[in-house]
Amino acid sequence: MSFQNPVFIPGPTNMPERIRTACDMPTIDHRSPTFGRILHPCLENVRKILKSDNAHIFIFPSTGTGGWETALTNTLSPGDKVLAARNGMFSHRWIDMCQRHQLDVDIVETPWGAGLPAERYAEILAADTAHEIKVVLATHNETATGVKSDIAAVRRALDDAGHPALLFVDGVSSIASMDFRFDEWGVDIAVTGSQKGFMLPAGLAIVGFSDKAKAASETATLPRTFFDIKDMAGGYAANAFPYTPPVGLMRGLKLATDLLLEEGLENVFARHHRIAEGVRRAVDAWGLELCAQSADVQSDTVSAIKTPEGFDATDIVTRAAETYGVAFGVGLGEVAGKVFRIGHLGSLTDVMALSGLATAEMCMVDLGLDIKLGSGVAAAQEYYRTNPAQSALPVD
Repeated sequence: MSFQNPVFIPGPTNMPERIRTACDMPTIDHRSPTFGRILHPCLENVRKILKSDNAHIFIFPSTGTGGWETALTNTLSPGDKVLAARNGMFSHRWIDMCQRHQLDVDIVETPWGAGLPAERYAEILAADTAHEIKVVLATHNETATGVKSDIAAVRRALDDAGHPALLFVDGVSSIASMDFRFDEWGVDIAVTGSQKGFMLPAGLAIVGFSDKAKAASETATLPRTFFDIKDMAGGYAANAFPYTPPVGLMRGLKLATDLLLEEGLENVFARHHRIAEGVRRAVDAWGLELCAQSADVQSDTVSAIKTPEGFDATDIVTRAAETYGVAFGVGLGEVAGKVFRIGHLGSLTDVMALSGLATAEMCMVDLGLDIKLGSGVAAAQEYYRTNPAQSALPVD
C-alpha cells in the first residue's frame, strides 16, 4: 500500500491533515478544566449532528461494536426479547452479540441487498399484544452490501402497532455522512464510531440515548462496567471520564464536528450523495450492478459492486493493493468473493473518487473482465462536471 494514495474502504476513512494533527497533542491533566473544554463541545456537537435537542451523548474509548454493547447492556436484562432483521454482515454481528448476552432474538431473515422489512416488522409488532419485544434493532446503512434502510418506516411500524419497544439504530457508516434524524425518527439509541463520517482513527464509540432509553438503564440487569452510562455521566459532570479518556482522539473529534457543522449538515449529505452518484454512474457504464437491489436503498457512503458469476471479486481488491497501492473493501459474509466495495465517505473529493474509479478499471481490465478503460471514469466525470460541488470541508 502507498500512504500517498487515498483509501476507498468504508472505514477507517481518509483523515484531513488538520484533524490528524489535532489528535497529536501534549499530555494534559485529563481531570482538569482543560479537558472539559474539549469534552463538552464534543457532546454538544454530536447532539447537533444527530439532529437532536435532548439526546444524552456518551463517548467511550472503543469502536462501533462497543457502542452496540453499550446499547444492549444498559437497557436490557437476560432473556429479554429483541426483534431484528439480518440483511448483511453487520446486522448479523449485532444479532450475534444479542445472543451472546442471553437475549431472545426474533430474527427476520432478509435478502442481502434488500433494506429492512418494515412491513414485516409491523406485522410482528402488531401481533405482540403482550409487548414481550423490548427492543427493535435497525441497521441504517449496511456496510457490507451498500444498502440503506428507511428508519422512519420502522418507527411508523412501532407507532402504528402502539408498541412501547425501544428503537436502536446502527448508524456506524451513516451518521455524519447521511441524513440522520434522531428526534424526528423517534430513535432511542443511535450508535456510531469515530473512524467513518467523523474522519478520525478508530477508537471512539459514539452513542446517543433518548430519555426513555436512559430510564431503562435504571432497571436493566445485564452486567456492565466499562460501558456503564451512569458512571460515564458522573464523570462528565466533573469534566472527566470514569477512567482515563483518549484525550487526543477527543480533541480530534471536537475539530471534526466543528468542520462538519461549519460546512453545514445538508451540504455534507449533498456532497456524499453527489460523489456516490458519480460512482453509481461508473458502475452502470461498466455494465455491472450494485448489490443494493433498487435505487431507493443505494447507500451514499459505500457501493458494493457485483462481479460476473464465476469471477472472484476479491482478486480486484488484491490486485489494487499489490499493483497500484490502493485499498478497496472485500465482500463479507454471504457476498464474500461476489462483490468488491468502494467506500466514498468522510474526507473525499471528486478528484479522489475519480482516482479510485480509474484504479478499479485498471484492475478489472488486468484481470480479464470485459471493461473498457475510461468508461466508468468518463461517466463519473460527466456527472461531476454537470453537477458542480456546492460545498467542501472547510480549510485553513
